[in-house]
Order: sequence, then C-alpha cells, then structure tokens
Amino acid sequence: MRMHSATLPAPEFANPAWVTPPDLAEATVAIVTSAALYATGDEAFSAGDAGYRLIDRDRRDLVMGHWSPNFDRAAVAMDLNVVYPIDRLEELAKRGVIGRVAPRHVSFAGNQPDDVATIRLDTGPAAAAQLRSDGVDVAILTPV
Repeated sequence: MRMHSATLPAPEFANPAWVTPPDLAEATVAIVTSAALYATGDEAFSAGDAGYRLIDRDRRDLVMGHWSPNFDRAAVAMDLNVVYPIDRLEELAKRGVIGRVAPRHVSFAGNQPDDVATIRLDTGPAAAAQLRSDGVDVAILTPV
C-alpha cells in the first residue's frame, strides 16, 4: 500500500496561502481529522462523502466512520486521542502551552477522489471558514 501510494501524483499549488499564527501560548487550536468521526446521533459518513462534520469540543461520544479494511481500529477503541487528540489539547491549554482549545473541530472522511477537488474547492474552504469564525489560529491535522 505504501509503495503504491508513493507512485500516485499529488496536486501542486502555485501560490499556497500562508498565515503566520500567534505564539502557541496565545493561539486557539483546532483538530482537523480524516477519521470520519461524527457524534452519536449525527449523520454518518457515506461512501465517497466529501463533506465534513463539526464536532463540539465537549463531545466524546464519537463514532469512527472510517471503513477501510486496511485500518486497524484497535488503538482507537482503546483511546480516541489516537485520531482525535482532544484530551491532549485540553491538557496543553491547562498548562498554558496553547492559549485555548477551539469550541469546534472538523472531521472529514479519508476516502476522497484522487483529485480531492471537492475538499480543495468547496468543503475544505467551508470548514476553514467555520474554524475561522471560531477564532482558530492553528489546526492540528490527524490523517487517518
């Protein structure tokens, strides 16, 4: 799988956006995961779903909708922080390492079309706008 993935073409961006965040001790930090997490009772991810789900900071009743047969779910079953390190962020905020934990976080499904066009042009910017409206300065990406 790894060897095959290394041969796949990756999009190149001529002028990627860049923002210099505040110091971490003053930053609001969010998690963006591709574990297809969603809260109990919310809409599950479907095959080919390029949408996202917002996860409230206090929710821990999350379901992992990632359905790849190549993914070992054992570690996630033992500790959700493997794919969604929310408790670690809370600890960092308590210690003053980061300023604040964002009020909401974002989850995508990892199974995306090869061109990732929808996420790149539609749902990604929409999710980013949601985080920006929450005052997020830094996003931690947890690819699954």
